[in-house]
Amino acid sequence: MPVTDISFEFFPPRTEEQRLILESTWQKLASLNPHYLSVTFGAGGSTLDATRETVMALLRDTGVPVAPHISCMVQSRETLRALLDGYRQAGVRRVVVLRGDRPDGVSGTGPFQNASGLVSFIRQEFADQFHIVVASYPEFHPDSPSAHSDLEFFRRKVEAGADSSVTQYFYNADSYFRFVEDCQRLGVTIPITPGIMPITNYRQLAHFSSLCGAEIPQWLRRRLEGFGDDGASIRDFGLDVVTRLCEQLLAGGAPGLHFYTLNRANASLMLWQRLNALPVA
Repeated sequence: MPVTDISFEFFPPRTEEQRLILESTWQKLASLNPHYLSVTFGAGGSTLDATRETVMALLRDTGVPVAPHISCMVQSRETLRALLDGYRQAGVRRVVVLRGDRPDGVSGTGPFQNASGLVSFIRQEFADQFHIVVASYPEFHPDSPSAHSDLEFFRRKVEAGADSSVTQYFYNADSYFRFVEDCQRLGVTIPITPGIMPITNYRQLAHFSSLCGAEIPQWLRRRLEGFGDDGASIRDFGLDVVTRLCEQLLAGGAPGLHFYTLNRANASLMLWQRLNALPVA
C-alpha cells in the first residue's frame, strides 16, 4: 500500500565514523521526500550539544524539515528557553517532546518531571510557533502502573498542547488500533503515527525491547531465534513481517509511518520501496 507521509529518526553521531554513516543514511532517505527528520536526545541530556549540532547540519544539508527531541533532562528553564529560541531562529518548526530516559539510579533533578509539564512550558513561552509531537505507547509505558493511568498521562500531554504523537514501536497492529480507539473514547483525537522498527538484528532488537517495554510476540521471537546467526535470513524475514505490519496499519487508517532507523538506511528504504510497489534492489 503506497505511503507518502513518512518520517525518519536518527541519533546524534559520537565519532567521525558514525558521522559519515549518518551522512550516507540521510542522503538516501532524504530523497524519499519525508515529512520530517527527527534527532534524539540522549539519556540524562547527555547529547544536548550533539543533538543541536546534528539538527543544524541536517537543516543545512538536507532541505527537509528537522524536529529535535526535547526532554525533561534539560536542567533549567533558561537553558530550555535559549535552546528552543535558537532552534526557532534556525527555522525549526516541529519538536518532539519527551520525559526522557534517566540514567540508572538517577531521579529527575530539573524543573520538569514529566512531558506534560514540558509541553505546557513550550506552549506558554512560544505559543504556536512549534508543532509539538509527543510519545504514546500502544503496549503501555513500562513505568505506568496501569493501562488506565497510561492513557491518562497521554491525555494530559494532549491537553497541555500536543499537536500529534508518534508511538513506541510494536509488532501487533491490533494494539495500535485499540489504543487509538481508547484515546478517541477519551476525546483525544490528535493524529497518532505508528513508530516502526525494522528488524535487522534480533539480539539488538531483544535488548531494545527489554528496555522500552515493547513486546516481541512469541511467534515472532521464536522464528527469529530459530535463524541463529543467519543475518540474511533475519533481515529477509523481518522485511516481510514489518512490510505486512505497515500495510495493516495504513489500511486501517494510520496517518503515516515514523521509522526508527538506528542511523541505517537500507531497511527503511526497502520497506518504503515495498509499500510503494517499487523494485527492491
